[in-house]
Amino acid sequence: MEHLAGRIVSLSGWRRALVAFLAGAVAVLTQAPYDAFAAGFLAFPVLVWLLDGATADDGAGFLRRLKPAFAVGWWFGFGYFLVGLWWIGGAVLVEADSFAWALPFAVVGIPLILSFFYAFAAVLARLLWSGGIGRIAALAFAFGLTEWLRGFLFTGFPWNPIGLAAMPFPLLMQSVVLTGVFGMSALAVFVFATPALLISPRHRNIGLAAALILVAAHVGYGAWRINAPEPEATSTVQVRIVQPNVDLSVKWDGSVRDEIFAGLLKATTAAPVDGASRPDLIVWPETSVPFLFSDRPDALSALGDALQDGQLLYAGAVRMQGGSASEEGLYYNSVVAINDRGEIVDAVDKVHLVPFGEYIPFADWVSRIGLNQLVAGPMTFSAGDSRHALAVKDGVTAAPFICYEIIFPELVDAGARDSNLIVNVTNDAWFGDTPGPYQHFRQAQIRAVETGLPVLRSANTGISGVIDAKGRIVDALALNVLGTVDVAVPVRQSTVRVNPHVNAVLIILAFAAIAIGMRVSDIPRLN
Repeated sequence: MEHLAGRIVSLSGWRRALVAFLAGAVAVLTQAPYDAFAAGFLAFPVLVWLLDGATADDGAGFLRRLKPAFAVGWWFGFGYFLVGLWWIGGAVLVEADSFAWALPFAVVGIPLILSFFYAFAAVLARLLWSGGIGRIAALAFAFGLTEWLRGFLFTGFPWNPIGLAAMPFPLLMQSVVLTGVFGMSALAVFVFATPALLISPRHRNIGLAAALILVAAHVGYGAWRINAPEPEATSTVQVRIVQPNVDLSVKWDGSVRDEIFAGLLKATTAAPVDGASRPDLIVWPETSVPFLFSDRPDALSALGDALQDGQLLYAGAVRMQGGSASEEGLYYNSVVAINDRGEIVDAVDKVHLVPFGEYIPFADWVSRIGLNQLVAGPMTFSAGDSRHALAVKDGVTAAPFICYEIIFPELVDAGARDSNLIVNVTNDAWFGDTPGPYQHFRQAQIRAVETGLPVLRSANTGISGVIDAKGRIVDALALNVLGTVDVAVPVRQSTVRVNPHVNAVLIILAFAAIAIGMRVSDIPRLN
């Protein structure tokens, strides 16, 4: 191993860039659907050794000294995001005649931009670099901070944070209630990088012991929590999740809209199977209604006839507000609640829209260079002003999150704090049978554990299902199948929760303190 590490440290030029790229690509194997967390123990030691060798001439200026570390981090990030997010390109190929030109931006451009986050992490770590365990702590601090920044800067895109690598199945998801996903990212990087200490006697035993303790605590806490007795349920909601499996190539075709809607009605009214009770709540996926209800009052009448007494439907639909003969109204990507009389009794609009997918940032300026929406849809959406819970029955409420809103921990935590259930409606058909839908579903599992609330997830082509409050899949439908899931979801009394976001900051700062302390101790003292 010493020989291997020495060769990696001494790499330069394109060889160093290639190895950094490959290390980032290997790190993606820790994410869904692969869940090969052991790949982290290969990728991150290589990153440490690359940064060990990321030095410049003694006479170089400050920025030139940082350039080698910046390049290592950027190439590592490019490998990670290119291999982890290539499937985004499928969205622009749904209507290839109009949007194939955007394929290079979707497949390569997005990873190019996101790679700057990991370049920043590498530079920050290198500024605090020291011998032994200090550099491992510096890397953990830098990645923890960077993953947190990635969650909100430039509208935020916390997809595949490193912390998910430590949570491939429910037993290993439980610690996130204490650490938050960004604190888990710092801890995961620390543990994954500790094999780099094997080539040096300095702090080797301390570092490996610390990593083993963290792993043991992670597994032990997960085993304790997942097997702890559940509080007694205060009520039960019988839920039906509908997965219509509608092909996007025909979804907005006017000639088949009635057929699509009839299929949704059929799935809604189908008799329960396997002894399940009649559903209290039916959930349709994002933008599943293929027209505006304001244009089709007959559709609401049909729903009133289809829904039985006391039943409620949450339907993903496009909602229009305002508008006149001379002025177009505002369109919202919404979840609408429809009662058994065919009345829309409530609605929640999507607050966090997808840039270039649902709206154009800086639209006036962007339109001048001819850049339109990359993900084709019926219209450009406006963002909702606020979020509130939807009533279910008997005082039970659900917090709806549309599409990738579910990937934002703070947004979900704030929006679901006073609710009993989380509803996530999405349309992952844009990405086909790729890693994308699996990665999206994994984020929903983590939100269930963080909030301690069941997640009801309806996706057009999958993955749809019910996730319990500990991240376990109660029942689900595979990708690209038509079907329904009927599940009795217990509603339990809310408990006082630790704020994982505060703990995440404390964990990241703790690694910063270790890194700074070790860095200071390495500075030669004056006699």
